[in-house]
Amino acid sequence: MATNNFHLTNIRFIKRVVVGNDNPQSMKTETEVQEAMDLVNLCLASTPRGYVLNVEKSFGLYNIGEHQVVLQYAVYNIGFDRKPVFLDDHGKT
Repeated sequence: MATNNFHLTNIRFIKRVVVGNDNPQSMKTETEVQEAMDLVNLCLASTPRGYVLNVEKSFGLYNIGEHQVVLQYAVYNIGFDRKPVFLDDHGKT
């Protein structure tokens, strides 16, 4: 039985993925948010397998004209032993 234990010292590549709206000047569509979440899932399920190192959760309260808008987002920092090829295929580095 092979044991593939996670060791922080083996991390050589970190991918930062923002899920949600982090900029009130450039609002993301629901499709773009779903694509970001799909990328997180791909990173955690594909080979080489990524590991969530940190999740930054944030929100902002903005006044746009007469309206008050709350933007929420999460940033996933996913670590890999080596850079996955599928990140090169999507042009997302």
